[in-house]
Amino acid sequence: MKRAAENPRSGQNGRVRADLSPFDRVRLGIGVALGDSAAWVSRRLGKGSGASIRGQVLTRVQPKAFQLLVAGRRIASVTGTNGKTTSTHLLAAAVREHLGADAARLVTNADGANLHYGIASALAKAPKADVAILETDERVVADMIAHGRPEVLVLLNFSRDQLDRNHEIKFLGRAWRQALEKAGADGPVVIANSDDPLVTWAAGAARRVVWVDTATTWMADAALCPACGSLLTRDNPGPDAPTGRWDCPGCELTEPEADYVVRGQGVQLPDGRVVELKLNVPGKFNVSNAAMALAAASEMGVPTEAALTGFKTVRSPAGRFSIATIDGNQFRLVLSKNPAGWAESLPLLETSTVVLAIDSVAADGKDVSWLWDVEFEQLRGKKVICTGPRAFDLAVRLAYAEVDHEISTDLVDALRLASVAPQPVDLIATYTPFQKLLKMAGLR
Repeated sequence: MKRAAENPRSGQNGRVRADLSPFDRVRLGIGVALGDSAAWVSRRLGKGSGASIRGQVLTRVQPKAFQLLVAGRRIASVTGTNGKTTSTHLLAAAVREHLGADAARLVTNADGANLHYGIASALAKAPKADVAILETDERVVADMIAHGRPEVLVLLNFSRDQLDRNHEIKFLGRAWRQALEKAGADGPVVIANSDDPLVTWAAGAARRVVWVDTATTWMADAALCPACGSLLTRDNPGPDAPTGRWDCPGCELTEPEADYVVRGQGVQLPDGRVVELKLNVPGKFNVSNAAMALAAASEMGVPTEAALTGFKTVRSPAGRFSIATIDGNQFRLVLSKNPAGWAESLPLLETSTVVLAIDSVAADGKDVSWLWDVEFEQLRGKKVICTGPRAFDLAVRLAYAEVDHEISTDLVDALRLASVAPQPVDLIATYTPFQKLLKMAGLR
């Protein structure tokens, strides 16, 4: 991989820009120091890693911290509704493997803090790192393009998520498209999921796109053309296109020919070769994430074999799919935040008893009507324990699905009920209870 100084898009070798005013420099330095202190206190009090509070304090003291800290680095930004964290971990592992002894050049927000302050927090800890692999919230993408000028932008997918916050995903897609249009020839190379019509439309404004056919099966959020509003059509499904190729009969938007194609547990490369991934994270959706990461790694100058070797080191990104020991009992933790995520996660459940934890605070989305879009019927025959503040909402859905279940709104009590089953017990949780479980298991 080229060093930053050899790359015309990389700026100042990972250092804060030389044109900063003395006032901005002082405020940034004070913000970093106070943020570090807040993070230390957070860790001492057992409140978490401190990454979020560090960023919040930093950006309060220096509101331009995000803009200042993203400048002057080679950036690969990873975004989308589902798969951001795992894809970021995979891409970072690939780059780290390629850098070898120079791995200190790499910085990433591995804990998943992906808003402005979370990204600033991660970058503040590595001011000399010239390569940044950054998980980026969908709402931050436009600012990332404008201020960070990423070399690569990975656009994974769009689906309904946190319905009270991102209820209209086309608004986000339009923001991405407008940001890419504004960037023009200075914009990033986009790695785009060709199976997703809204991603395809948004990426169409990029200076260059590398298309990845991810063999996506969730299509409930991709019925209408984002360009003209016509009902999309799909041809006959096949082994390599489980939902069929999509097309708009009302305009020119259609599924593009892909450069990378998911083939079972492998990926077909642009030269026609098929490589096996051999991942240590489960699920066909992670095969899709790895295909996107592989395409991005190639654009970052990482050889395929190095990327594949790096992928094998990813086992439980930010606690996902980890085996957690809580009060002497073991649970396999799966994070699912929305209908698309639950549709991919439910088939992974292997135990006869499972725990489903549901909350509805801001990080989860207060509207839980999405529960009715999930095919919980596939849990028939299992014993399900519903927990969390919205356990009764879930119980109603399970009753209609004719799924045997128990209810305990208290998370600790629910884990106790599950402890009599063979271990580890599969557990799917939305964001807030998932973070509580990581803390209970000492994983954060």
